[in-house]
Amino acid sequence: MNSVLRGAMVICALLMLIFVTHKLRKSQFDTTDSLFWLFVSGCLLIIAIFPGIAYFFSNLLGIQSPSNFVFLAVIGLLMIREFTIQTQLAQLRRKTAALTQDVALHRASAISSSTSKGDK
Repeated sequence: MNSVLRGAMVICALLMLIFVTHKLRKSQFDTTDSLFWLFVSGCLLIIAIFPGIAYFFSNLLGIQSPSNFVFLAVIGLLMIREFTIQTQLAQLRRKTAALTQDVALHRASAISSSTSKGDK
């Protein structure tokens, strides 16, 4: 892994750390989401500082280049994150549909009770 890639990884990791902590301080970011991004930026920072880790895992997995291992690891982590986001989205859609139906039923019963009171 050349020094340009290592420098870019350090800069990106530090920028990500700054961005996440800034969003956390402003309460614009959920704690569980921030933990994931802090973990990713920490891993990038460690791999950039100690490139031997990337060399070890790339040799262990039979990957030709340590930079390819880094890209593969980041893509894998992002796919895992996307999967968890999609499951959360599906749960929120179900809850939204149930709440919409509940509100519609309450409005319908309120309208029918006000109509029946008006008939008396």
